[in-house]
Amino acid sequence: MAKQEIKLIANNKKAHHDYFLEEKYEAGVELHGTEVKSLRMGKCSIKEAFVRIEKGEVIIYGMHISPYEKGNIFNKDPLRPKKLLMHKSEIRKLVGKIAEQGYTLVPVEVYFKGSLVKVQIALAKGKKLYDKRQDIVRKDMRREAERDFKIRNLG
Repeated sequence: MAKQEIKLIANNKKAHHDYFLEEKYEAGVELHGTEVKSLRMGKCSIKEAFVRIEKGEVIIYGMHISPYEKGNIFNKDPLRPKKLLMHKSEIRKLVGKIAEQGYTLVPVEVYFKGSLVKVQIALAKGKKLYDKRQDIVRKDMRREAERDFKIRNLG
């Protein structure tokens, strides 16, 4: 089989910062109207998106697909919940891990695989949320120490 071309549309950097990503899964997205045209133009954001399993179906909330500019009444609500397409065995496996081990589902990437739109979701455990200012101060202190060390060794 020929390898299908993958074109990245959106990446969720916030997910990498806030969570430890364990296992990744690929799911199709059920789209309506002119949403595919907007995705082809790269108008998608999953920064604030999250995934839930309800009644045996995987649904993504907060995935913003901007309305197609040349669209008309067929444009859908940009923030409407979208159903993700996965096999029932995969969904049952995810439900078990979420219930037993305290994982959550986080969307990581949206991309075209051939002509299909796919979302990569990950089983994730939350990191301890911390103040970024502390990290910045720590990096600055380390940088200053390295500069002093260089100056002393060169001079």
